[in-house]
Order: sequence, then C-alpha cells, then structure tokens
Amino acid sequence: MSRYSYGIDVEAITALDVHTHVEIDGCGHKSLDDDLIAASEKYFKSGQERTPGIESMAEYYRERNMAAIVFTVDAGSATGHPVNSVEEIAEKAARHNDVLIPFGSVDPWQGRTAVNRIRTLVDEYGVKGFKFHPSLQGFEPNNRDFYPLYEALTECGVPALFHTGQTGIGAGLPGGHGIKLRYSDPMLLDDVAADFPELTIIMAHPSVPWQDAAISSASHKPNVYIDLSGWSPKYFPPQLVQAANSILRHKVLFGSDFPVIQPDRWMRDFDKLEIRDEVRPLIFKDNALKILGLL
Repeated sequence: MSRYSYGIDVEAITALDVHTHVEIDGCGHKSLDDDLIAASEKYFKSGQERTPGIESMAEYYRERNMAAIVFTVDAGSATGHPVNSVEEIAEKAARHNDVLIPFGSVDPWQGRTAVNRIRTLVDEYGVKGFKFHPSLQGFEPNNRDFYPLYEALTECGVPALFHTGQTGIGAGLPGGHGIKLRYSDPMLLDDVAADFPELTIIMAHPSVPWQDAAISSASHKPNVYIDLSGWSPKYFPPQLVQAANSILRHKVLFGSDFPVIQPDRWMRDFDKLEIRDEVRPLIFKDNALKILGLL
C-alpha cells in the first residue's frame, strides 16, 4: 500500500513548483559529485544554500504558501556516483504532504530492474511521477531499448519529467564532465510522445537551443507539457513567452529548479513579463494540478 497521500489544500496554495531537487540525503550523501556541485553553483550564481535537506525545503515552501514536487536523479551507471535514496525522499515527503509531492527516479541503464523499480516506487512508496535527465544519465530517450520504462509509467498512470536543452550540470568543466547535450533535444521526446500517447511528458526548462522544437511538440502532442524551470524568466526566449500567453496557456507549468534558482527570484522576474492575468493562475498551479489529478 502506498505510504503517501496528498494533504495539499489546493485552494489555499498560491503556486505549485513542479521542479525542485533534493540534493542531499539524511546520511549527508550528495546527489552529484563535488566537482559537479561546485560547477553548477558557479554556473547559476544563486548565492543560496546548494544542498538543503528535504525538511528545510518543506519549511521553505510552507512559509511561502506553495507546494513543490521533489526528486533526485539516478545517474549511477553514467556517472558512477551513487543515487540518493528515492525511498527516503518519498517517506519524508509523506511527513510533509501538505507541501511536498515526491517524484521517483530510476537508472535507465538498469533494464528490467529499473522497470520493476518504477512499479515498486509507485505502489509501495506512492511517488507521483518520475524525473529523467538524458544528458546526465547518458541515454537517448527515443532508443527503443528504453521503451519498457515508458510502458511501465503508462501502466502506472504517472507522468515523466525530462530535462531538455542546455544544462548547468558540468558547465565549464573539461569536456562538460563528459555530459552530452544532444541527448536532451526535445525532438527525441517527440518520438516518445508519439509512441506513448497516454504518457504525460513534461519537457523541463526553456529548451535552448531547441526552444522552437519544444513549442512545436507541445502544441502538436496533447500529452506534452513544458515547465519553466532552470532560467530566470527575464531570460526566457520571446517565443516561449508568446506561446505561454496563447497557444500553450494550458500546457505550461511553473518550476524553479530549486535550490539553484529560488522561487522568490523566479516570481519577481516573472511578474515583469507581459503575461495575461487569466493565464498566470494556469501557469502557477492549475495546469500542474490537472496533470496530477488534483483539479
């Protein structure tokens, strides 16, 4: 039986942040090696605590009357760095279920083990979706070897959140620390969206340098959405702002990329965009609530 149940007052919260990272577990193990942590801190220049624990994350969002999706990324095969405990994230999120929603993560290279783990994390730990980072995990998401993962996600009825576009992970390090950007081209996910029309796919971040491709896929495929995390809104490509204000007003989601970008900063910069008043609540929470079955 699932250990997680929603306790979020959807009427009371002002926003639902669909993209936050749990960077450290209860034993002090970090989600990335020290070189990647340091490089990403330099890249984002956030000036904030880089590895807050899940309890402090819960308090942060509770103070702001927001809710948040929390996750880590299992990239063990590609990086050699052990993953944080997804089970711990789910269990702690259950203790803060008024503000936190757990997503899971599996190593795509673990084959049948990863497929079975998807079902276990959904059925026994109550995770509500899964995060993938093709560049960090080192896989082409449209390779049919990974299709059993999407079959399991579809059967479980949970969404998949994929990193797309440029990444601050490995930025500035020799060879980008071996991380290849091409794996995060949205067109690879368009293949997946076509082959799994019942699987909800969220393309994370402004997908630079493939922003037009992401907009095209989200406007063409009913099961494709875009989250706005990872960039300050003042740097959003203009075509993304235009689409969010019009054809994609029901397909775009608020996400910060906490802790490297803080929701306070994101909201301040978003307020300066020319977004219609009736569109703002859709982006802040309503679109995400519908995806999660809470609205």
